[in-house]
Amino acid sequence: MQKEMGVKAPGGVRKRALLTTRELTIVGMLSGITMLLGLTGYGFIPLPLMKATILHVPVIIGALVAGPRVGVMVGFIFGCFSIFQAITTPVVLSFAFLNPLISVVPRVLIGLGTYYVYKAVWKAIHKESFSLAVAGFTGSVINTVGVMGGIYLIYAKDFAELRNIPLDNVVNIIVGVCLFNGIPEAVVSAIITVPVVIVLKKVIKNR
Repeated sequence: MQKEMGVKAPGGVRKRALLTTRELTIVGMLSGITMLLGLTGYGFIPLPLMKATILHVPVIIGALVAGPRVGVMVGFIFGCFSIFQAITTPVVLSFAFLNPLISVVPRVLIGLGTYYVYKAVWKAIHKESFSLAVAGFTGSVINTVGVMGGIYLIYAKDFAELRNIPLDNVVNIIVGVCLFNGIPEAVVSAIITVPVVIVLKKVIKNR
């Protein structure tokens, strides 16, 4: 059995490391996939105002395969990468993604929400595939609602000025993006999550 890395506190008591070697490996692998998808463009769907993304899927996978700490770490790196993308390949709304409340916080919450939704659904029905699908769908919704909701709460006025529309119309556009962009993203997320997580769990279990 793999030993967890740690350091000794005063008195000789060994403190548990923030992440084990295996967890760090998973974080590195999934974060690398996220950045590869982002840099190659395969993880983005271009839209007039912003880029829809499936880059949240590795965050979901990390949380379901290795737990919420891994999900949070992959989400944090994904959020930092969003800031990098906003700087290097800007679109109209990129200024909003320079704010960590928009780019980082929702991505960190993906890891937590996905894991605990999976646990709750599994406890209720004991069906693995369905539980994973619901968790994958939920993780994507957290990403969409967190990002778009943050943009509305913080930058509604700027959004209205950019689009040259009344401020009252901003909420309709945000809701439209969440529905017409967010729901397909969530469905794709659920479809990808189920087989990938099942295979990875089997691989890890057999090691």
